[in-house]
Amino acid sequence: MTSQKDPAIISGGMGIWISCWVLARIVALLGGMGIVSGTALDVVYARILQQGDPGGHVRRAFAELIRRVPALKLPLESLIKSYFIENGKPVGAQYKATPGGKLRRIPGAGGTVSLWEPGAEFQLLTLAANFAEVWLAKEGHNGRVGINYLRKVERPLPWALYGAVLAGVDYVAMGAGSPSEIPGIIDKLSRHEDAALPLRVYGTDSASGEFAVCVRPRTLGAAASAPALPKPRFLAIVSSFALAEALASNPHSRPYGFIIEGSVAGGHNAPPSRKAFDKQGEPVVIYTEADRIDVPAIAGLGLPFWMAGAYGSPGRLKEALALGATGIQFGTAAALSGQSGLAPELRIQALKMISRSELAIKTDPRTSPSGFPFKVAQIPGTLSDASVYSARKRICDIGFLQSAYLEDGDLHFRCPAENEEEYVRKGGKTPHTKGRVCLCNGLLATAGFAQTWANGYKEPPIVTLGDDLSAVLQLMKDLPPGHKTYSIGKAFKFIAAAMDAQKNRPV
Repeated sequence: MTSQKDPAIISGGMGIWISCWVLARIVALLGGMGIVSGTALDVVYARILQQGDPGGHVRRAFAELIRRVPALKLPLESLIKSYFIENGKPVGAQYKATPGGKLRRIPGAGGTVSLWEPGAEFQLLTLAANFAEVWLAKEGHNGRVGINYLRKVERPLPWALYGAVLAGVDYVAMGAGSPSEIPGIIDKLSRHEDAALPLRVYGTDSASGEFAVCVRPRTLGAAASAPALPKPRFLAIVSSFALAEALASNPHSRPYGFIIEGSVAGGHNAPPSRKAFDKQGEPVVIYTEADRIDVPAIAGLGLPFWMAGAYGSPGRLKEALALGATGIQFGTAAALSGQSGLAPELRIQALKMISRSELAIKTDPRTSPSGFPFKVAQIPGTLSDASVYSARKRICDIGFLQSAYLEDGDLHFRCPAENEEEYVRKGGKTPHTKGRVCLCNGLLATAGFAQTWANGYKEPPIVTLGDDLSAVLQLMKDLPPGHKTYSIGKAFKFIAAAMDAQKNRPV
C-alpha cells in the first residue's frame, strides 16, 4: 500500500554534484522529494573549501556535525584547516588531492570474512561531506530529502551512508548494481552498529562474501549511549521485474519501494539483454522488446514505485499514476535548470543546442569504466569530442570506479580508463581500455571542479542527459525574453500541473 506521505514528484540523483543540495532543497520545499547525489562528495567538498567555501555553507554544516557528534570536533577542525583557502585558490592553481581509498585490513577482524577499511581521513571526509549535503538540503524546513548512490562505487559507500543517516536523510536510492545488502546496512547504521558491505574482488569467488569494507561508528565518534536514528526509506533503482522480485521476495533485501528506470534515462543504464555490433564490429547499445520493463508485474509486488526516464512531463505523470505508480522522477529537466550543479557555461551551451535541435544523445557501451552503458550528450569541447578525448593523458588519480583485485594477499585497484600499460600490468586486458573515459575527472569538471595540472592542462567535462528533451524544449519556449535558462521551481511546477488538474477535475 502506498503511503500518503510519499511525494508524487522526485528529482533525479544526478552525479557528480549535478543534483546538489540547492536544487534538492527547492524541490523539497515545493512538496516533492529533493534528491542529492552522494557520488564523490568527499572530493567535491574538499574542492569547495579550496574555492574559499562561498557563503560558508560547508563550514556551517560541519559545525552542525560537531554539535551532534562532539568527538569529531578536533578531527573536523583539522580537516577544514587542511583544505580551506581564504578567498579561494588562485585561478589555474591545482587542487590539493584528497586521500585515496586504499584499503587496509582491520586488525583482529577474524571469521570467514576479511574486513577492510580506508584511512581515517578518507572515512571522516566522506562521512562529513555526505552529512553536510543532506543537512544543507534539509535545513530550515520539513520537506523530504533523499540521497542517491551507485552500488558500483563500493569503497566509500558505508561511510557515505552513515553520514547521510546522521543528517536525517528521508530516503536512500541506489542503482548500478543489485543493492540487496543495503537495507540491512541502513538498519545497523541507524543503531550506530558496525556494518560491512561485500566487496567484489577479481580473481576470487566474490559471491562468497570473502572480502568486505566495514564502517565502525564507534571509531568515528559515536557514543555508546547514542540513541538510534530514524531509518530512511530505501528505494532500489531497477530496470527489470526479475531484480525487483528478487529484492522484494527476501525480507533482508526488501526495499521500501522502487524507482523504475527505463533505457532512455540519463547516466548509467542497465545493459540490453542481447549484445549488438555495428558493421565495423564495434559494440553498440540496442534495446529491444525483450528489454521492456514489466511495470504491471512490479506494481503487483505491492510496494510504492516511481517511473523514471522520460516521465518528466504532466502527461507522463498522469500516465504513471494510471499505471499505479506513486509518481515520477525527473532528471534531465532538473539537470539543465538554473539551480543544478552543472557548470553555467555548459548549461547554456546545451540549452542553445537543444533549442536548435542540434544536440544528440549517444548511449555508449564503452564510455563508463563501470561496464554499464552510459548516455553522453555530444557537445563540442567535451570528452564526447574525439579530439578532446584523444588529447587527454590517461590518468587515474581519484578512482571511484576502480575494481579491486588480489595480489600477494593484499587488495589493489585498477581502472580500464587509466593508462593502458599500467592497467595491463595490473592484470587487466587491453581491449577493456578502448574508448573508456575517466568519469571521475570528467564529471567533476562538468560540475565546475575541473582539476588543473602543473603543466596547465585543465580536465575537460563530459555531460550526460536523457534521450527525451521535450520537457526542456517546452520550458525554454516559455522563458521570458532575455532569459537563458529556467529555474528548478518552474520545472517542478510544469510537471506538477498534472496534479493540479486532477485536483480541480469536476466530480
